[in-house]
Amino acid sequence: MASSPKLNSRIPEGPMEHKWTKYRSTVHLINPANKRSLEVIVVGSGLAGASAAASLAEMGYKVKVFCFQDSPRRAHSIAAQGGINAAKNYQNDGDSVYRLFYDTVKGGDYRSREANVHRLSEVSGNIIDQCVAQGVPFAREYGGTLSNRSFGGVLVQRTFYAAGQTGQQLLLGAYSALQRQVGMGAAKLYTRHEMLDVVVIDGKARGIIARDLITGKLERHFGHAVILASGGYGNVFYLSTNAMGCNVTAAWKAHKKGAFFANPCYTQIHPTCIPVSGDHQSKLTLMSESLRNDGRIWVPKKQGDTRKANEIPEEERDYYLERRYPAFGNLVPRDVASRAAKERCDAGYGVGASKMAVYLDFSANMMRYGQIEANKQSLHNPTKEQIRELGMAVVKEKYGNLFDMYKQITNENPYEVPMRIYPAVHYTMGGLWVDYNLMTTVPGLYALGEANFSDHGANRLGASALMQGLADGYFVIPYTISDYLSGEIRTKAIATDNEAFVKTEAEVQERINKLMNVKGTKSVDHFHKALGKIMWNKCGMARNAQGLKEAIEEIKQLRLEFWKNVRVTGEQNEFNPELEKAGRVADFLELGELMCIDALHRNESCGGHFREEYQTTDGEAQRDDDNFAYVAAWEMKEISNWELNKEELKFESIKLAQRNYAS
Repeated sequence: MASSPKLNSRIPEGPMEHKWTKYRSTVHLINPANKRSLEVIVVGSGLAGASAAASLAEMGYKVKVFCFQDSPRRAHSIAAQGGINAAKNYQNDGDSVYRLFYDTVKGGDYRSREANVHRLSEVSGNIIDQCVAQGVPFAREYGGTLSNRSFGGVLVQRTFYAAGQTGQQLLLGAYSALQRQVGMGAAKLYTRHEMLDVVVIDGKARGIIARDLITGKLERHFGHAVILASGGYGNVFYLSTNAMGCNVTAAWKAHKKGAFFANPCYTQIHPTCIPVSGDHQSKLTLMSESLRNDGRIWVPKKQGDTRKANEIPEEERDYYLERRYPAFGNLVPRDVASRAAKERCDAGYGVGASKMAVYLDFSANMMRYGQIEANKQSLHNPTKEQIRELGMAVVKEKYGNLFDMYKQITNENPYEVPMRIYPAVHYTMGGLWVDYNLMTTVPGLYALGEANFSDHGANRLGASALMQGLADGYFVIPYTISDYLSGEIRTKAIATDNEAFVKTEAEVQERINKLMNVKGTKSVDHFHKALGKIMWNKCGMARNAQGLKEAIEEIKQLRLEFWKNVRVTGEQNEFNPELEKAGRVADFLELGELMCIDALHRNESCGGHFREEYQTTDGEAQRDDDNFAYVAAWEMKEISNWELNKEELKFESIKLAQRNYAS
């Protein structure tokens, strides 16, 4: 299989372990004096955006940063709980750069690009050093060394963490670095601004059109290069663990301007979320995967068991992950754990009022921790109550904020009764296609973090999102963007009264006018919920050809109805969240169709993409490496008309194999 001539991944030659080192040594550099005349736009201020903006400003570039929140501190990166991976081998348990590389490729079900993943593994250790230097309060052992814990899909402890708020602490570090550059005048921050289109001049990205969300005014901004670090598109499902503001608009506008969209059907379903409680919900709450490190997942052995969890004796509990996957147990990858939970619930073993949940139980580990503490304190013959109290204190120190959050939402005390969890949409592995330099198919337009497709294949291993965002921002883009900008030092800043800026702004204004003038009878949320229901039922945890074909037609009809009957209240020249939502849902209605098209064309199961027609006798994902070992990069011709371009995936360092987490 040959890659499409429209795609050039620009992977360096040479052995895998030398590619990034050689690249950094041979990349084109820029005179520091010339950097001061080069302008870079960064859209998004989460971990990828803030780290990229801070790094580039520190290097001397003129940087503009845009975020739709009132502060970069509100970026969705703040919601990450469990940790960040790095191949430090602090536990002396056999970890290495190669093992992190291998686990990530295997965890992604052999659908990621090897060279990008190896680079990610190489720089992972530098991320920890950088963040420690910034003051990120990672958990530490008694002797002062950094602590690690386990995450799904691996047999080593390589996840660094700050209680259950790792994302928040890492974001504060990146935010502080960014604010330092803002204070020095090297970077300019535009809060409450949403990018609504990319300006392309002579085939290159040269700026953006942004809307001031307070005044409603459209603004034109020039840049020699544009970086999109705008996150993922999980909210296409309406209910997800993402913040309600998360959207696909920036990436989708880039797609419509020529940037190919890769693997849009690769959606990660997280196994450890608080179940849906009713139709009133607007989002779902994640319980960190780190809880699977210490908790045990089970369901009753008896179908339809209505007893309370604590009334079910040990011998009547089915620890189904430990039974099916003895080597990894509760720490199988997210896609595997999610499907297993769904299978048990569909078979009639679910718990709770809805019967669409399983138990996550900490009682055994509380006793284990308690016994260790009792030994430390030289307590002889402690009672079970004493042991449990000591163990509870340890669990509270490790996961207290997560347990408190669960209690506030469910009004159940997880120290006393098991948590109830069920899978939910969490992360999207698809995104804008990028080459090794993180550049899209539009020259000068880059995509970082969750906005691109490159590192995770069909399933992201836990604690790798933070790793990729910071790797891209701190350690990759500063090298790769200079290779492009070295050819732009003679390009003077383009005035924003240029015809391309004027035309693009007019197109944005026309779309806003169209949204405001529909004056229908149904709210934006009505259409978003309807789309989410289609996507979850027919392109969610399991897909099949018939359902996907139906979904494509249903989305087309829903999109037609949206443009005929949506009601956007308020005015356009003011703070108007309904108008913001309307634009984002309009983009989701286009993306949703492409996701279903992508899922329909991929006649295999891999990672988070589970086609019911393609599974093993044991119900596991069944890949077709002969026909589908490629990245599906979609080029938009017009709405409902995409052309498929394929990037062949070559595995030079890791042998293709069926994933096995049982032994």
